[in-house]
Amino acid sequence: IWWLDPELTYGNAKPFVFTQGHSVCNRSFFPCFDTPAVKCTYSATVKAPAGIQVLMSATQSTYLEEEDVYQFYMEYPVPAYLVALVAGDLIHADIGPRSRVWAEPCLLPTAISKLSGMVERWLTAAESLYGPYIWGRYDIVFLPPSFPIVAMENPCLTFIISSILESDEFLIIDVIHEVAHSWFGNAVTNATWEEMWLSEGLATYAQRRITTETYGAAFTCLETAFRLDALHRQMKLLGEDNPVSKLQVKLEPGVNPSNLMNLFTYEKGYCFVYYLSELCGDPRHFDSFLRAYIEKYKFTSVVAQDLLDSFLNFFPELREQCVESKAGLEFERWLNATGPPLAEPDLSQGSSLTRPVETLFKLWTTEPLDSVAAASSVDLTKWRTFQTVLFLDRLLDGSPLPHEVIKKLSECYSSQLDSMNAEIRIRWLQIVVRNDYYPDLYKVRRFLENQMSRMYTIPLYEDLCTGTLKSFALEIFYQTQNQLHPNLRKTIQQILSQGLNPLPAIDTTALTADTPAMVLEDKVSEATNGAISLRDVNVSA
Repeated sequence: IWWLDPELTYGNAKPFVFTQGHSVCNRSFFPCFDTPAVKCTYSATVKAPAGIQVLMSATQSTYLEEEDVYQFYMEYPVPAYLVALVAGDLIHADIGPRSRVWAEPCLLPTAISKLSGMVERWLTAAESLYGPYIWGRYDIVFLPPSFPIVAMENPCLTFIISSILESDEFLIIDVIHEVAHSWFGNAVTNATWEEMWLSEGLATYAQRRITTETYGAAFTCLETAFRLDALHRQMKLLGEDNPVSKLQVKLEPGVNPSNLMNLFTYEKGYCFVYYLSELCGDPRHFDSFLRAYIEKYKFTSVVAQDLLDSFLNFFPELREQCVESKAGLEFERWLNATGPPLAEPDLSQGSSLTRPVETLFKLWTTEPLDSVAAASSVDLTKWRTFQTVLFLDRLLDGSPLPHEVIKKLSECYSSQLDSMNAEIRIRWLQIVVRNDYYPDLYKVRRFLENQMSRMYTIPLYEDLCTGTLKSFALEIFYQTQNQLHPNLRKTIQQILSQGLNPLPAIDTTALTADTPAMVLEDKVSEATNGAISLRDVNVSA
């Protein structure tokens, strides 16, 4: 249960509270069988101060104004982790015949402009693929930046972090992914957290079927390429023989299942589901199977064998061909082998969007650097967000880059990137940090001064503290800590304290785009007074 003081909200007017149950946190909210194997209906009575709007993941709600009491009822059985509550300064607007958006008053116009009419389009596309939407309403509530994840598929009421509103394409993908969970995860649930891919892999597959129907195959392939790049990046970090890369991962006693949430759950799971669809020869045949699967198992929890047995029963010709035992692609190997997916989807339909990214990346990373003129003629403002983040991610993978390259990159693109959304800007700033490019360092400070969410602060602090800029990171944290949720402050404190001796405070407010590296180093060496130690920084929860 996350309690926020008014200053941690956008409006700074009223306190705010929300719950986040996934995966085993609701045991601290109410007594429950906190396992996805158990489902039940629920009712709740909530009393709140006047002027505070209360919402829950329920199919029915009433408000007794004279008593300031809200009553909620979820008429369909759900696992404990899908019970959710939010309360605060929230107002709403209808954005479709069965959807409304809730947000703080200052955010509502933006939310309406981004989503009006869109949710119904996505719901209709999903229904055409997987059958009726069974939850009645599909509402969305935008939460303050303290929300610890991007989005949560609470039935009837999707929770989404407000920070994502400025990144249109990420917003689209995130909402469609949560829409897909209405069928895969909420209606049919993984019975054990060791098989989380049954929810996330299937929801990711369904999400991409919906985006293909509504935005075309090229866009879907671009987004998939971006995510698979991230999967292989995570694999390099973890190692190909890491047990968490299995789809059927072993959950040791005392381990929080949320620690097993990783890109393998989503993307390796997606690749297995995509492989099953390829065995059918036509994705529409696989859609028919998934409709039957939902109808058979809705409101229950399943294991992988339930899915695979249903698949082979639905396609007896595939059972006769023994597809489950095909050499190198055995179902058992898909589930229990570590490492990358055994097969990946053909993304050639996205080449019109991915080829320009690959071309530009080669121009910047092929020595000698004599193609700057051609590279600088590319206008990134004309690109889709996923093209730009794919390009920047690949530059990040190659960092540190030669100084001449990072200097030319900044000259060509820095001003363009300044006006783009946070998903793009954070990647450019990570490149700046990993390459110790001091002329753009002031932009890192400006970004962190205006960000309060985990997803836009932690990556930069980790990069700053890995390199030579820990004192710079500490200075920013010391000045911005009061705008961060205590949980986030504690996490950043832990990052800053790794191998840290008391560092001198430096006046980085004086740093500009023209501050050379030597000046910064001189400031650090000369600052002998006013040293900041983490024990002096208020980061207590």
